Amino acid sequence: MNAVVEVETASMVPAKSANPTAEVVAHAKTVQQVMQAVMKPNVHYGAIPGAGDKPTLLKSGAEVLCMTFRIADRYEVTDLSSNGVIRYRVNCIAEHQTTGATLGSGLGECSTDEEKYRWRKAVCKEEFDATPETHRRLKFGRKQGGHYTVQQVRTEPADLANTVLKMACKRAKIAMVLNVTAASDMFSQDLEDLDAELVRHLAEDERAAQVQMIRDDWIARAKAATDREKLGAIMKEGVRVFQASKDRDGYAAFAAAIQARGAELNGGGNAA
Repeated sequence: MNAVVEVETASMVPAKSANPTAEVVAHAKTVQQVMQAVMKPNVHYGAIPGAGDKPTLLKSGAEVLCMTFRIADRYEVTDLSSNGVIRYRVNCIAEHQTTGATLGSGLGECSTDEEKYRWRKAVCKEEFDATPETHRRLKFGRKQGGHYTVQQVRTEPADLANTVLKMACKRAKIAMVLNVTAASDMFSQDLEDLDAELVRHLAEDERAAQVQMIRDDWIARAKAATDREKLGAIMKEGVRVFQASKDRDGYAAFAAAIQARGAELNGGGNAA
């Protein structure tokens, strides 16, 4: 049997109050309650590597907040397409469902000239070779231990018109929800539409930074060892860490630091 979740009701309609601070606190509390009681990770919000500490608000999460605060969305679309590039700018206007009062708005934009829409993977080598040089390229990507390449060709902008319009609307709605509900303290702007390759790079950069921190820490421990016994203990523990992480380069740097410190201790007459 499903549990009943109770969330305090909230109104976005401006009202005169003797204690506006209390209203702001109550409003923020409502957003927190919704996030904790209703929203689910990777469904309504998610974390994207390298995008900061705040979770990113997803479209489904924005819809939950709209339902909570009784917000209806209305869209104004501006077509900025030119020179074969399809581009839309959308203003998403928030209105209270009961009173019709305007609560705020948010802008969003999308274009077929964006990296993720401008190129696609070639179906086969024959398609890549048959495509004019001005409309094809080799895309370089990073992977562990090196890089890879992908043959890509230009997309047909007209085929993506509806896609970029929907994306512009989604971006505008996310911005509107963050603006109107003042939920920016808890969520960052929606980033789920980031290019998959960029997300991969962010994750790799974040992992590389963590790996480097571990290397620096263990090398510092080796250099700080005051005698051969302590150096031996650090070596045993550090080796287990680098073997578990399969960081060969880090292990090599750590081993070199152990050897160097051992030589220093021997030279100083502190050999065990």
